[in-house]
Amino acid sequence: MAVSPSPPPDSPGHDEPAPAGQGSHGKLMLGATAILVLAVTLFGGNDGSSPEVPQAPLAVPAASVPAPPRGQAAGQPAGRELPRSRPVRLLIPKISVDAPFTDLAIGPTGRLEPPPPYDTNLVGWHAKGVSPGEAGTAIIAGHVDTATSAAVFVNLGALKKGDVFHVDRADGRRASFVVDSVETFEKDNFPSRRVYADTARAEVRLITCAGDYDHTARDYKDNLVVFAHLL
Repeated sequence: MAVSPSPPPDSPGHDEPAPAGQGSHGKLMLGATAILVLAVTLFGGNDGSSPEVPQAPLAVPAASVPAPPRGQAAGQPAGRELPRSRPVRLLIPKISVDAPFTDLAIGPTGRLEPPPPYDTNLVGWHAKGVSPGEAGTAIIAGHVDTATSAAVFVNLGALKKGDVFHVDRADGRRASFVVDSVETFEKDNFPSRRVYADTARAEVRLITCAGDYDHTARDYKDNLVVFAHLL
């Protein structure tokens, strides 16, 4: 799938999705100078084809080395934000999600490499971007289905404002998030800036596919996005 460059910050965001980047706390930052454009195509193989996942041209600076975790000890309340730490497990009690994470990285083709296509209980995060719990926008993506069955985010649309989910992190902390909204966007009119813009507080976007499946394009027509912030 071809992706076009993102518009300048003052123009409407009608391009395809673009993940968040490094900010002042050592995170990739979305800005006018460097934007990672992400075409979220987390679709399943309803026609027997292999599912595909987020893709992006290589258009971001290299991530700085993250500082080691510091601050709160394991078991203490999360607070307003956390230091950088790799997520290890996503738990969404309302829809019975209990899934490990895999890193999503930019591959040799300049596109974001997908998680294994037939693992139905796996989520990925943009590992060069914000980690869940850091100030900024962390991106978590998962399949809605695969060529053979429903997948981890098949019921993501059942979440509502006020629902809570959790991310267990490698530093032993649990970051808990509350849902602000659940929205569906046409992929051809995806509001990249709104979804992926850097934020002052710690936020997360859960993303999967939605809407009708186009067998000709081998892709779903919409994206479902859950907007949430750290409790």
